[in-house]
Amino acid sequence: MQRTRYPTLGVGKRPAPLGWERARPYNPRQEFNHWRVLTMSDDFVDYVMELFGPFGTVVSRRMFGGHGVYLDGLMFAIISGDTLYLKADEMNRVEFAQAGCEVFGYARKGRRATLNFFRAPEDAMESPELMLPWARTAYAAALRANAKKQAAGQAQAARKIARAVQATKAQPGKSAKAAPAAKKVKRPAKPLKRGKRAR
Repeated sequence: MQRTRYPTLGVGKRPAPLGWERARPYNPRQEFNHWRVLTMSDDFVDYVMELFGPFGTVVSRRMFGGHGVYLDGLMFAIISGDTLYLKADEMNRVEFAQAGCEVFGYARKGRRATLNFFRAPEDAMESPELMLPWARTAYAAALRANAKKQAAGQAQAARKIARAVQATKAQPGKSAKAAPAAKKVKRPAKPLKRGKRAR
């Protein structure tokens, strides 16, 4: 399968401005990691969907001027500037480093910010068969990140419940009051029969 070559902007040319981007002079030398905010082509997004075809029912959604790639509701890749980036964490980051992949980076408030996504290897972009193992490792990283997020949410909910219980114990006025004892009902005296004296 021959990979389609998509045109990119030349060095020194300014990319199309986005709605949220502040007006500022464009200087390619100040860009971090040679990253560009580009308006991606729909053809490239379709091509990426074809690469992920054997992996499963993958969908793409627009986000922050790019696209997020999802499988079963989990985002495991992003597309930005006609470049594919795959999800990484501490367990599979070394695989991307050994393949010479660059981390997803961008300029934020004059500093370099990065995300846990790495550019897909060049050979993986050539065919769905070569992309399949990289899609699997990226999705595994997304599963681990989702598990950590759920565990953190459950722990936070447990802490809130514990604080609420402690606050209730610390306020005796709000504690449940004992039910008042039932009053004894006096029975009326039996009437005396005639001819007998009361003892």
